[in-house]
Amino acid sequence: MATSLHWLDQNTDAFPHYQYAMEEPNGLLAAGGDLSPERLINAYSLGIFPWYNPGEPILWWTPDPRSVVYPNEFKPSRSLKKLINKKTFTVTMDTCFADVIQQCAQPRRDQAGTWIDEDINKAYNQLHKIGFAHSVEVWFEGELVGGLYGIALGKSFFGESMFSTMDNASKVAFATLCEQLTKWQFDIIDCQVHNPHLASLGAIEIPRSTFLAQLSSAIKKDEQELWKID
Repeated sequence: MATSLHWLDQNTDAFPHYQYAMEEPNGLLAAGGDLSPERLINAYSLGIFPWYNPGEPILWWTPDPRSVVYPNEFKPSRSLKKLINKKTFTVTMDTCFADVIQQCAQPRRDQAGTWIDEDINKAYNQLHKIGFAHSVEVWFEGELVGGLYGIALGKSFFGESMFSTMDNASKVAFATLCEQLTKWQFDIIDCQVHNPHLASLGAIEIPRSTFLAQLSSAIKKDEQELWKID
């Protein structure tokens, strides 16, 4: 357990071992560094993700326990399944990543601001261009009304954020994601920090050590460049 925060040098310094993460705030491991594709990919492969307020130093986290969903165990509620079967929405993947992250960056009703600042937006759009960041889009009558984005490494997916401007649109995006990841034999979806909304989607908490072991196995598996709805 850390007693002081580790500061990363620009472009060079490696992340400390997860055992040095703080207990309070839960999982805070390091600060500083940059949002280069190389550092971000390395971070996710180690179960570390950035999360900070705009204007502040980059903060890197690896919380314990970890919130996860196993795609092949996802069971949509009866009402969600009925909504999906009605085909009210059209769902696509990777057709407008920039629009999805921009929508995710909009302040929520219960929030004063957003953690997805210009630097985060630019960094993840760059990851999308090189094939690591992906989006799911939900459409109603030609309008983008919901979606999510995240990172794929091997057979693991790291969910970053979702949005919905129409009831249940983000849940449809997540259900579709789980269905596709199951077809592609993905092992795990990292949901990072548990909350009631994630719990409603079937997320559970597991010890960080268990998550990291499962992640290590998942990212060693072959990655499939599909990312299109059948």
